Amino acid sequence: MTDQSPIPFHAKPAQMQVAFHRTELTVILSLYGKMVAAGEWRDYGISCLKDLAVFSVFKRTAESPLYRIEKRPKLRNKQGQYAVIGVNGQVLKRGNDLKTVLRVLEKKLIRAVD
Repeated sequence: MTDQSPIPFHAKPAQMQVAFHRTELTVILSLYGKMVAAGEWRDYGISCLKDLAVFSVFKRTAESPLYRIEKRPKLRNKQGQYAVIGVNGQVLKRGNDLKTVLRVLEKKLIRAVD
């Protein structure tokens, strides 16, 4: 006898949503903590959608995000599954290595500390 609880009819199966893995979130939240300590960022939001997962960073909660860190697995073999998007929708960096992609934001941290 297996112990399986029924899935509510409104719940989406996990394979239909893209989400950040724990190791990815560790890298992102490490950068987030540094930027909060520098006074650059104050809030964040995470969205898990059908085709992408988004980590949005805010200076003030009521504003639009300063940056969006996106994960699009379908682009893994093309442009790269990770991207950093600026406030105006411009792609700042794209690639398959999350730490490399996030370096574009770490450069902003170095300027903020100077």
